[in-house]
Amino acid sequence: MESKINKIISDLITYDYILFAAILLIFILLIVFSLLLRQKKVISIFLAIFAFIFLLVAPFLGYSIMHNKLFKKELTLISQKKLEFTKAVVVYGKLKNISNRDFNSCLITAITNRISSNKLKTFIYQFKPLKKMSIIEEDIVMGNEIYFKIIVSPFTYSGDFNTTLEASCR
Repeated sequence: MESKINKIISDLITYDYILFAAILLIFILLIVFSLLLRQKKVISIFLAIFAFIFLLVAPFLGYSIMHNKLFKKELTLISQKKLEFTKAVVVYGKLKNISNRDFNSCLITAITNRISSNKLKTFIYQFKPLKKMSIIEEDIVMGNEIYFKIIVSPFTYSGDFNTTLEASCR
């Protein structure tokens, strides 16, 4: 657990610290306004509750939105093929850097899910993937695209499946 926390902290960039400082400042301001307006109890309680909800939700939402804007990428699944003599699936894809900065590294993950003719079951299957495999690609210059191959193994499922790709770049 401690290594995961250290990894998350080491992956933060300067913009993340600015975002978290701004969120903390807004939280403090909302609490101060809540205390100043304590004569108007409804407004004061609303501001206090909103401040705590803001403190809990804003870091996750802000981090996600900011990283999607700063590290824009285009991820394409080219093909997926289940191998016959080996318990594996080979996934080919393309990652294009469409941001205004170079990527030091990208963690690309292939996720295989069951599919069904029932749309509700297919939706539920997304939450429990069959298998996940990841690779790390490094030094992707802006405007450049790379082709990659991920081998998902061991893959023992014999039914219909779908593969999705995710990428987290820094």
